[in-house]
Amino acid sequence: MGVWLFYVQHNFVPGYWAREGEWDRIKASLEGSSYYKLPRILQWFTGNIGIHHVHHVRPSIPNYKLQACYDSIAELRQVKPLTLRASLQSLKLRFWDEQRRKMVGMEALKVL
Repeated sequence: MGVWLFYVQHNFVPGYWAREGEWDRIKASLEGSSYYKLPRILQWFTGNIGIHHVHHVRPSIPNYKLQACYDSIAELRQVKPLTLRASLQSLKLRFWDEQRRKMVGMEALKVL
């Protein structure tokens, strides 16, 4: 379960990646880590780690405060949630395509 959560929180479409001089911490937090919207019971069992973008904005926030932070800050709620169903699509993602600026799967190699 932990491996899956880590994977899906960092490998999804569209995602975010930037070179060193272009990298922005807040943008990377909000666009490069997912808001994995889990059913309430799974959210509780996983310690709210699905609210991963909030964790990346401020890692010092304890897991039991992530939901309250999300609820109280409008900018955090603008992040499009990744659903359980949509997360299954991330299984095929393997590479960052710089031209398209998103994660892609093995099918992208066929184009080369």
